Amino acid sequence: MFDFSIVTSWIHQMLTSLMPEGLAVFIECVVIGVCIVLMYAILAIILIYMERKVCAFFQCRLGPNRVGKYGSLQVFCDVFKMLTKEIFTPKGADRFLYNLAPYMVILASFLTFACLPMNKGLEVLDFNVGIFFLLAASSIGVVGILLAGWSSNNKFSLIGAMRSGAQIVSYELSVGMSILTMVVLTGTLQISEIVSGQADGWLIFKGHIPAVIAFIIYLIAGNAECNRGPFDLPEAESELTAGYHTEYSGMHFGFYYLAEYLNLFIVAAIAATVFLGGWMPLHIAGLDGFNTAMDYIPGVVWFFGKAFFVVFLMMWMRWTFPRLRIDQILTLEWKYLIPLSMLNLLLMSIVVAYELHF
Repeated sequence: MFDFSIVTSWIHQMLTSLMPEGLAVFIECVVIGVCIVLMYAILAIILIYMERKVCAFFQCRLGPNRVGKYGSLQVFCDVFKMLTKEIFTPKGADRFLYNLAPYMVILASFLTFACLPMNKGLEVLDFNVGIFFLLAASSIGVVGILLAGWSSNNKFSLIGAMRSGAQIVSYELSVGMSILTMVVLTGTLQISEIVSGQADGWLIFKGHIPAVIAFIIYLIAGNAECNRGPFDLPEAESELTAGYHTEYSGMHFGFYYLAEYLNLFIVAAIAATVFLGGWMPLHIAGLDGFNTAMDYIPGVVWFFGKAFFVVFLMMWMRWTFPRLRIDQILTLEWKYLIPLSMLNLLLMSIVVAYELHF
């Protein structure tokens, strides 16, 4: 498996030999930021197109098929339309907070996206407490949603924001405990170390039943974290027009639209990293020839393949189950998922203490 840290170290040494180290680090940060923005935009385009086609498949439709071959240019047309729309501020809105809210959501998405290791040595942020940082950064997004609902001076936006705040804060507990279950199994909070520890087997297989339960809980809670069906009460069109972003137009609305799909990918990528080995290939003990063949597949391919597999599972959930009521959503979390997550965490602790895992 190729180690990208060799390339990044060589680039850093070359830049520091040509200029002061501070300037070299600044240029590296700018280049990395541009790369993240480009990847952010490309993934959003792919995910929006994928959502429409998967939705059409489940509903026995064709989906976009007019603009470009198989409707492949439809997303670009939507982006152009969004860029040309006027950005306005409603009467009575808090102008500063109203304009700040979309950037808070995008900031949280960017910070979390930067924590994902896409290959060996190919990660932007890698701390010894990476899991805690990831959970903390992802929590910033709910602030942008609450600000949007309150500052819009619209009762539908406010109700949607309150629903979203209650839902996200609640389901963050299940997400956190599911990931901590895997932290107990690996014994580290550093994301790169968690991936490296899966060289001899993915955690969903090594952790027995507790790992499978944690994975299922994570998928359910992750869908709720993204405000996606059947947990899309904050954006219930039949009740709240468009929820917390009712009053937004142009690219301010576009930021929420982008963040929704990138958060979908981030949730899927975290699942792929923590449960399915991240960029690690599939290895089966005793099958040396098979393992050698799997090693020829680049880690980036493994990472994105697993992430998009989980994305498909989450889209499958969205287009299969009907929308729940807000009381049913909170009942599911507080009465079922949280107690189950706590028991599962205790069960994983027992598995690790008595070395019952593979």
